[in-house]
Amino acid sequence: MTHPHQIKIPATYLRGGTSKGVFFCLSDLPAAARQPGAARDALLLRVLGSPDPYGKQIDGLGNASSSTSKAVILAKSQRPGHDVDYLFGQVSIDRPFVDWSGNCGNLSAAVGPCAIHMGLVDAERIPANGLCSVRIWQANIGKTIVAHVPITNGRVQETGGFELDGVAFPAAEVQLEFLDPAHEGEDGGAMFPTGNVVDELQVPGVGSFQATLINAGIPTIFLNARDLGYTGCELQPAINGDPAALARLEAIRAHGAVAMGLIKTVQEAAMRQHTPKIAFVAPPADYIASSGKEVQAGDVDLLVRALSMGQLHHAMMGTAAVAIGTAAAIPGTLVNLAAGGGERAAVRFGHPSGTLRVGAEARCVDGQWQVTKALMSRSARILMEGWVRVPGEILAQ
Repeated sequence: MTHPHQIKIPATYLRGGTSKGVFFCLSDLPAAARQPGAARDALLLRVLGSPDPYGKQIDGLGNASSSTSKAVILAKSQRPGHDVDYLFGQVSIDRPFVDWSGNCGNLSAAVGPCAIHMGLVDAERIPANGLCSVRIWQANIGKTIVAHVPITNGRVQETGGFELDGVAFPAAEVQLEFLDPAHEGEDGGAMFPTGNVVDELQVPGVGSFQATLINAGIPTIFLNARDLGYTGCELQPAINGDPAALARLEAIRAHGAVAMGLIKTVQEAAMRQHTPKIAFVAPPADYIASSGKEVQAGDVDLLVRALSMGQLHHAMMGTAAVAIGTAAAIPGTLVNLAAGGGERAAVRFGHPSGTLRVGAEARCVDGQWQVTKALMSRSARILMEGWVRVPGEILAQ
């Protein structure tokens, strides 16, 4: 039996924040994959090495974690006031599924630098030295992100001294502004879809939990750590090594998704792994981060642990950090109360790898809270560029 040869596709492999992903220019994709659908999904699954029943993604570029099983498609934007369109796909590791329902905040930091590198930003927009403000249209959720990319001698400055907990080496700082982060474009609805800053979430067979259900950055369900029997100081092994705990948290996530109007039945949650996120919060406490770094209670305003694709994240998803900053700025949410209550423009929170600061501009208008932007800093670096190869039969199916 004759099998088609492999095909090669131009690609760039980048780290953005605490994630890694394979970046493509839309025009470089095979014709069948330039449109949403089965061909595009099949291609990205094969690039990352999914589905892999062994959970290792050995035969692809994924690294067997939700933080590294990601794909990005960029295109020069035709939208007024924007430089680049950014589409994100969260590639399942063990199932033949690509989730297009949300953004990746960490990889958002890599979009500006990569767009400049790919020639998608007009040359006259790029200074010889200073910051290039790349206006990004986040196509998954219909939102604008502004990335302030450092430029030295006309080139993206990737190296530097900015340290980000969860990343081993320092790099150049990329400042991000998530404009109007509430009201997710795909799903519509208000920042607080139930109209409440705190709800009582009933989960049959599991229990009843206070929850803040918020659409900001990414739909997120916030719980109190103590209600789950946790302290907020947990690291990955404490959660990911407990199948019963993961099942319980997934049940809560599924019922929260229904309460938020994201799905109609809890069964649909299995096909929407990327959103909503689920996180639990606690007041400040001393703990040892996964790197061995000591985090003191006085260093942070609160503790947050979040799950992505059914596993406790090793640090913090960028979009979830936007949700944290937004919720912290609004009095009465569980995030705000864990941070001590009151109005605040920024918080520093503790996560499994260390700490992160995120800000949000919030105001109350006619009794409704509005958030105009959320701000945080990440870093990004090109790890490899060239071509990725996949078996030709992927597109022949």
